[in-house]
Order: sequence, then C-alpha cells, then structure tokens
Amino acid sequence: MTTWFITGISRGLGKAMADAALARGDTVIGTVRGTDRPVEDGSGRLHVLSADLSDGETAETVTRQAFEIADQIDIVVNNAGYGLLGALEMAANEDVARLFAVDVFAPFRIIKASLPYLRAQGRGHIINVTSVAGRAPGVGTAMYSAAKAALEGMSAGLASEVKPFGIKVTAVAPGAFRTDFLSAHSIRKSDAAGEAYAETIGKSSAAFDAADGRQAGDPVLAAEAILELVNSDNPPLHLLLGSDALRRARSKIDQVAEEIDAWEAITRGTDFVEA
Repeated sequence: MTTWFITGISRGLGKAMADAALARGDTVIGTVRGTDRPVEDGSGRLHVLSADLSDGETAETVTRQAFEIADQIDIVVNNAGYGLLGALEMAANEDVARLFAVDVFAPFRIIKASLPYLRAQGRGHIINVTSVAGRAPGVGTAMYSAAKAALEGMSAGLASEVKPFGIKVTAVAPGAFRTDFLSAHSIRKSDAAGEAYAETIGKSSAAFDAADGRQAGDPVLAAEAILELVNSDNPPLHLLLGSDALRRARSKIDQVAEEIDAWEAITRGTDFVEA
C-alpha cells in the first residue's frame, strides 16, 4: 500500500489524484483550504488537513502533521496552486507576491520539511505539478509562467541533489485540463490592460474565457497517468500531460534550437582568446 501527501485535493487534478489513489487502496493525506469542502471517504484511508498555503509557516506545519499521521510517506505531491493572468504591467505587486507564495515558496517549504523524513526512509518520490506555461509561456501568462518555470528549475536542480538518497523527483507539466482552473473560483486576473494591449492581452483574455469548460484534457486520465508514473522503476524528471502541452513544448524546443543556431557565432565569440 502506498501513502500519498497531496496538496489541494478538494477539486481539479488534486481531487482526481486523491480519488484514483484511494480507489486502488492507497492512503491519502491531503490539504484543503478552510473554505473548501473536504473530500469524503469512509474507509479511514483519507486524512484531510486544512491549510492556507499562502502562509509559509502553515506549509511547513502541515507537512510535519502529515508525517506524524503516516510515519512514512511514499509520494509527496505539490499540486496546490492557481493562475494569475493578464499583462505584466498591470499585475499588482501584492498579487504577484501571493502567487509566488502559493505556487513556488509553499512547494519549497513542503519539500524542505519533507526531506529529512524521506532521507531517513531512504526512498520517496516528489512530484511537482507545474504547467506547460513554465516551459512554453503564452500571451497573458507572464507571471504565472515565471512561477511555474521557477518550480520546473527547482525540480531539476533538486533531482540531482537527492538521487543518492533514493528519492525521485518529477515535474509534471499539464496543458489545459477540464477543471475549474479558469473559473472565477480559482483564476486571478490583473486589472484590464486597455487599448494598448488589445491585440495581445485582450485577445488572450477572451480566448481563456472561451476555453473554460471546453479544455481537451481529462483530469481523471491525468491522475491515471500519474499513478503509472509512480509505479515506474525509472520515472521521468519531466512529464508533459495533454496533446496541447506536447504541441507547445515541441514548438518551443524548435524555436529555441533555431535561435541558438542563428546566434551561435556570437555565443562562441565571448570566450577568452587563448594565446
């Protein structure tokens, strides 16, 4: 039996993961915000902890509580997070600070608090739910992309640090999934950008509104993919979820390769010239 610690299990991908793990007989310790309705499970294998992850101390406290409940935890999933859409110029400083508190610093604190336990166990798997926006940013997602790119970089750097301890790390980057991510309950938007950004932010904002409830990705299938991931003896460091994420990532890789090639002479020309 596997024991999971998953943040944000009241809805979306977090709920789908919790449901899938419970369905196969695993134990789930999950966090919800105080205003969210807890997931219900009568088997005694679900433990729900209330946590506002915008408060850094809470992130560390709830992690210690999780390990006190389970003694040993096999999989730590940093799933809780939300998006901030709109023009960077119009993003309020306090909104960006809260975004990074939840999407970057809470996972950092949870990982940091988990590592002494995972090292003592000699095993564990840390899964950070990022976004394809962190690898291939789109219009109107500058600060959200920045937060998810930070989590991507954290995951990659962490993986090499903890590999000798038997701890695995995977950054899971979903595309657009049919959750309430774009709903008013979840998404945050900066102030309207006005006419100056009509052709960029204006169009992207309208596209996001139109996409809500019509996303191609199925969160139930995403949860099944993550279960397959944790069952693998050799899980990937990076995993894309969704055909749209795959298209965006491949397009971005091609663009980066083309740009590197075009500017290779300049790049190489900055080394010291040896005598």
